Amino acid sequence: MQSLVVVTPVFNEAETLPELIDRLTQTLDGVEDLAWSVLFVDDGSRDATAQMITEHGSKDGRFSVLRLSRNFGHQAALTAGLDHAQGDAVVLMDADLQDPPEVLPEMIAAWRDGHQVILAARRSRQDSGLRGLGFKLFHRFQGVLTDFQIPPNTGIFGLLDRRVVEALRGLTERNRFLPGLRHWVGFDRFTVYYDRQARAGGEPKQSLVRLIKYAVDGILSFSYKPLRIMTYTGCVVSLLGFSIGGYFIAKRLLGFETAEVGFTTLVTLIVTLGGMQLLAVGILGEYLARIYDEVKNRPLYVLRGDG
Repeated sequence: MQSLVVVTPVFNEAETLPELIDRLTQTLDGVEDLAWSVLFVDDGSRDATAQMITEHGSKDGRFSVLRLSRNFGHQAALTAGLDHAQGDAVVLMDADLQDPPEVLPEMIAAWRDGHQVILAARRSRQDSGLRGLGFKLFHRFQGVLTDFQIPPNTGIFGLLDRRVVEALRGLTERNRFLPGLRHWVGFDRFTVYYDRQARAGGEPKQSLVRLIKYAVDGILSFSYKPLRIMTYTGCVVSLLGFSIGGYFIAKRLLGFETAEVGFTTLVTLIVTLGGMQLLAVGILGEYLARIYDEVKNRPLYVLRGDG
């Protein structure tokens, strides 16, 4: 009999847990010839999340919790789950029920047909306002700025064959973007489509700052294009500056009167060029910071040891 482990990071998700557990149980019990379990990774919750999972696990041994010593972040929690999941296949999904468990049977069927990576692509999503706009812009710019195309409208929700899980476990980089790493390791892919739902309860646990960092990791971890763009921009601006300078020098040498460059023009040029230089230094700093993280070689997460 094949085995499946659902890895779900949780952070203060006590409001959504009862519905999530109920829907996972109903959905997976309906799949024939499948031994399944759910591994929750508690990413430093401060509410009753871990206690609720432990209590339910005492009644149904298919549910367990892996507790981290503090909040290490979404990607670190997912990595911890991948490191400890032992099934023939592993499903990654969030706990807020925006990714419906009812999609899992379709993923499992595709896996049984021989596909090794099952991607869940969103036909639509309920995010609105600044968050919704940010997600749309991220997927659009990611395709332009990365060196290889990551499938759009796909997040961490998906199924991975054991061989894919082992390949991902061999990647130890600190600034992680799992959708990109999943694409980088290769293997045969299949896509299922679904409509992303609104949160079942509570507020989003990913702050805007963390989402921005996540987006930056998704671009800088898989591309040198930002550096190349700044190099090309610098060449163009330098060429333009030399051309303008040569033009005015030639006019002076030929005896033509030249108008004095006004204050506004000088300020505009200084601010523009200074801003471009700071932007270039900032991009370099982002890459250097990631090198610094790798050199420190700290673990991605630490377990509490009492979960």
